[in-house]
Amino acid sequence: MIRPIIHRQLTRGDLACLVDEIARMDVCEGRDADQALQAGAVDAVLDSPAALEAVLGRGGAPAPLPLTLLWYIPIRAQLRTRGVTDILLADYAATLPVVFATSQSQRTIARGENGMAEWWRFVAALPQGTVAQAEAAADAAAVALWWAGCFPEWVERGSSGSGMVRAYVTFAGRMLALAADLLESSAPEEASLCSRAAEARTELHAALAEARVDYIGEDPHSSESRLNRFLRRLAQDN
Repeated sequence: MIRPIIHRQLTRGDLACLVDEIARMDVCEGRDADQALQAGAVDAVLDSPAALEAVLGRGGAPAPLPLTLLWYIPIRAQLRTRGVTDILLADYAATLPVVFATSQSQRTIARGENGMAEWWRFVAALPQGTVAQAEAAADAAAVALWWAGCFPEWVERGSSGSGMVRAYVTFAGRMLALAADLLESSAPEEASLCSRAAEARTELHAALAEARVDYIGEDPHSSESRLNRFLRRLAQDN
């Protein structure tokens, strides 16, 4: 079962690298970030506009930071703009591309198959009402959200419009709701996370889709793509 791992795996070294990048963009902001970290205000630094700007840069290549921060900070920011302030949900969403970065699950969709059908067959084949089935359902939801958010063009291959992406997000919500129901008595914390993720499935997908633009897609590091991202951020700031 995919569980949030980013926040608890952040090291002092990771945060120091972030402060260095902030200071490279703005010395005063870097000093403020360092003081905040010294005071234990880690979340305040992670949620700061300075951190987001340091991660995304000003139209250039992504900052030389750990993969965890490159996904976590933008996804936290995207979720906040959508009214989702649940840090654990941001952690969960950012965990997906980090965990699946070396996954081989793309093979099913690469052959043009409907991943949902395959994932549901696996979940349904497990003993009904068990923890194993709950964890499989949660994993199926995670894979579906990851694909819909990070590789929508692959999901839509062979279909018309954005219907298949929406179907993947809906499927993820249903699998998360199933996992929450099955885990309610044996693992209430995991059940609560699954339930909240199911309710926020649309926002989680949107945050992944927006964050992935800087790293995945058609020529994300070309001069034109960098310029377009920079201009879009300027427009959002004004």
